[in-house]
Amino acid sequence: MYDVVLLTLGSERDAPGGCGSGGACCGGATGADTAPTSQTDTGQADSSQTDTGQASSSQTDSGQANTDQASSGQTDTGQCATERPRVPVLACADALNARGARVETVTARSDAEIDAVLARLDGPARPDGLTWPDPDSKTRLVVATASDGQLRAVLRRLVKRYAPAPSKRPADLPGNRTLPDLPPVAVLPLDAARGGTHRDLAAQLGLPRDPAAVAAAVLDGTPRRLDLLRNDGGSVTLDGALLGAADDAGRPLHWRARVEVDDTILTDGAEPLLACAVGNAGGYATLNDVTLLTAPDPADGQVEVAVAVPVVVRSAWGRKRVRLEVRRARGRAVSVLPRESKVPYLDDGVEGELTRKRSWWVEPGAWAVWSI
Repeated sequence: MYDVVLLTLGSERDAPGGCGSGGACCGGATGADTAPTSQTDTGQADSSQTDTGQASSSQTDSGQANTDQASSGQTDTGQCATERPRVPVLACADALNARGARVETVTARSDAEIDAVLARLDGPARPDGLTWPDPDSKTRLVVATASDGQLRAVLRRLVKRYAPAPSKRPADLPGNRTLPDLPPVAVLPLDAARGGTHRDLAAQLGLPRDPAAVAAAVLDGTPRRLDLLRNDGGSVTLDGALLGAADDAGRPLHWRARVEVDDTILTDGAEPLLACAVGNAGGYATLNDVTLLTAPDPADGQVEVAVAVPVVVRSAWGRKRVRLEVRRARGRAVSVLPRESKVPYLDDGVEGELTRKRSWWVEPGAWAVWSI
């Protein structure tokens, strides 16, 4: 029978800057976490680490840490403390126990505590010294999530743990990947409402939300492999990112950026934009009544990108009007180079400000969820 760890990220779930919004207590980047791999060479930077000309998503343009970064690298235990596991976690544990699984509930309040749980998924020692996941592990992980940002926090730590440095790339790593197949995780949504109008990733993927059904997926299901977006800011994206902002009245603000998808230039940065969507799944497929992404698929090995451009046209009578032009492209990688001082964005629901060039690339089938 399996050992099952029910992992909850310590959080005041209604706090705007709580765990899963990027704080160190939920696996957010700290000063030592700007590189997406812990297996770099001594003195060598991972090729996907932010260079000196690029700002991490956990930094503002003033160089001060925002909510994606603990100000001193310490856990904000006051913000992240919780008293006891929430009801869905206890119900899932009961369902697993009833099936004979050995269950442990863990509330992690720091990256180190998340890493201690993930270490149980390690495989046997390799001759090359790399830390690698065990494909035959009898330990299964359930992540109880109040937001997609919390799930992302755990996946970011998995990437940090298992991605090798470029100079240590093993021969058994697929040619289109920078990391091995990450261990499957089960997702236990803590907020049933997010499966309704505001569809979280679990709802988009059709994953079970009932604790007993999640337990069944863990014990009887099969891994469903999904694409992962890595970025050069040291983080990952599961669903997608939406760049742009609105004023206090809800009207979108104009901004400029150069957006490229593989060899396709969607905009060179000279014209104003209202929005840019980077989609692995469909969370940011629409904006108000505008369709940005037409067919985002988290398992097709490509990222879909769209920009919304206001275009002035003249009618037959010479009158000017503005129409919204949506340009789309699909590919393996996308880069956004803002021409403004800063561009607000949401990435898996986590807020940030883009001040330098940011690139995302697809890791096909890199992560997986347990599903029936």
